[in-house]
Amino acid sequence: MSSGNTLDDEDTFKILIATDVHLGYLDKDAIRGSDTYNTLDEILKCAKTNQVDFILLGGDLFHDNKPSRRCLHNCITMLRKYCMGDSPIHFNILSDQTINFNTTQFPWVNYQDENLNISIPVFSIHGNHDDPTGAEGLCALDLLSASGLVNHFGHSQSVERIEISPILMQKGNTKLALYGLGSIPDERLYRMFVNNQVTMLRPKEDQDEWFNLFTIHQNRSKHGPTNYIPEQFLDDFLDLVVWGHEHECLIAPTRNEQQLFYVTQPGSSVATSLSPGEATKKHIGLLRVKGRKMNLQKIPLKTVRQFFIQDVVLADYEDLFTPDTPQVTKKVEDLCYAKVIEMLEEAERERLGCPLTPEKPLIRLRVDYSGGFEAFNTSRFSQKFVDRVANPKDIIHFLRRREQKENIKDEVNVDYSKLLKPTAAEGLRVEDLVKQYFEAAEQKVQLSLLTEQGMGKAIQEFVDKDEKDAIQELITYQLEKTQRHLQARGVTTEQDIDAEIQKFRDSKKNTAEEENEIKEAINRAKAHRL
Repeated sequence: MSSGNTLDDEDTFKILIATDVHLGYLDKDAIRGSDTYNTLDEILKCAKTNQVDFILLGGDLFHDNKPSRRCLHNCITMLRKYCMGDSPIHFNILSDQTINFNTTQFPWVNYQDENLNISIPVFSIHGNHDDPTGAEGLCALDLLSASGLVNHFGHSQSVERIEISPILMQKGNTKLALYGLGSIPDERLYRMFVNNQVTMLRPKEDQDEWFNLFTIHQNRSKHGPTNYIPEQFLDDFLDLVVWGHEHECLIAPTRNEQQLFYVTQPGSSVATSLSPGEATKKHIGLLRVKGRKMNLQKIPLKTVRQFFIQDVVLADYEDLFTPDTPQVTKKVEDLCYAKVIEMLEEAERERLGCPLTPEKPLIRLRVDYSGGFEAFNTSRFSQKFVDRVANPKDIIHFLRRREQKENIKDEVNVDYSKLLKPTAAEGLRVEDLVKQYFEAAEQKVQLSLLTEQGMGKAIQEFVDKDEKDAIQELITYQLEKTQRHLQARGVTTEQDIDAEIQKFRDSKKNTAEEENEIKEAINRAKAHRL
C-alpha cells in the first residue's frame, strides 16, 4: 500500500507496533536506570499523538520475570496516563473472546468492560523474560490484564498441542485476524512444528477477505540445529509477521519468497547487551491496514541512549607498533583512547538538535590482541571517561582470535572475521554455555546422571528467575528416578550399573519425557520455596 493510499479513513486500521521494551532493565543503575521508562513513555505518547486504534507489543515488556515495585508502578502509571480516556474505539471484535483471553477471569477486551474507560487498547503476548511461571502459570502481564490495562493473548497452556485462535477485528470494511504466540522454548516449539502439533485456526466465512497478522517471540536467527524457528514453518496464508525477541532493528518488512508473507522485526527499544546488533538505530512501526493492503511507517525513537561499537585488530597496525616495540602497551592504550574519543565526537554531532536523547552514550571498543600483544589495565583506562560515557566499566572488551587447529595452507585467503570469537560470553544464553562446556569437557567430567539440557534449564532458572533450589531438586528427582529404574532392572554389579545409567540417560535425551522431568523438578523447587 503506497503512502498515497494511507488516508486515515473509517476503513483503515492504525496499529502501533513495538517489541522488547525490557522495562526495568538496569533499574538500579544511577545513569541508565530510567532509560526504559523514558522510552516506554515516548512509545505511548507516539500512539496517542497518532490516534492509533490499538498498540501491539511483541513480548518482553518487562526485563525481569518478577519486576520490581518501581517498575510495575511506572508501567501502570504510564498505561493509565496514555491509554485511558474518552476517545471512542472504532473497531469491533467478532471472535469468541473467552478463547482469545483464556488466562483471565475477565475474558473480554478491556475497552468493552463497562467499568473501564479505555481510549487505546494494548494487545500483548509474553516474551521469554516475562514468561508465565509457577503452578498457576502467571506472568507480570497477567497483573496488568487483571487490572484492565493490557489484553494478554497468545498464551498456550498445552504442551501436547498448540491451537492459535485469532482475535477477529473489523473496522468499516476492513477485517483483521490477529494471531499471537507467546514465547515457548525454541527446541520444544521446533519439534512441535515438525510433528504438526501447531495449528493456526482460520475464520470459516470469507477467508480471503481477512488480513492475517501474526505476532511471535522466538529466535529468528539460527542458534543451533533446533534452537530457532524457521520462517518456512509458519502458515502461508499469513500477510505480515511481527517478530519479537531479536533485538536488531530490521523493521522494514522483508518478503519471504517461499511462503509469500512479509516479516517485520522491530527490535528492542533499549540496548541490553553491547553487541553490534544493538547498535542499529531503534525504531517502532506505525502499521496501516486497509482491506488486504498494508503500509508500515517506521518512527525513530528519540529517547534511546546512543550506542557506538568498533572493532580494532592490533595486528593491522604494524606501521605503528608490533608486540616487540618498546612501551607497546602504552601505544596500544593511546590508540584505543583515540578511537573512543572519535566515537564520543560522533555521538555529540548526532545529538545536536535532539534534546530528548540522553547525554552520555554507550561506547564499546572490541580489541583483538592476538599475535603476542598484552592487554592493558581497563579500570585505569575507564577512569578517563567516567563523566562522558554511560558504561565506563566496560568500554574495552579484549578478545583473542581462536587458534586454527589445522594448518592453513593459503594464509592470504583466511577470513579473519569468521575466526574472531569473543572470549567473553557476549549474547550467549546460560543453557548454551552449559552445553558448550560439556561438549568441550573431557570424558571424565561428563554428566552421567543428568542430561545437558536438564542441567542447562535448571541453571537458567537459578540465574534468571532466582529459583535457588532448581539444581538441587533436579538432582534429587533424577537420582530417585534412576534408583527406581535400577531396582526394577535388578542390576547389581558396578559395571552393569554404570552401563544401565548411561543407557537410561541417553534414552531420554531430547524427548518429551526429558522436558516433563525438568518441568516437574522446577515445579518442586517452586513449591519448596513457597
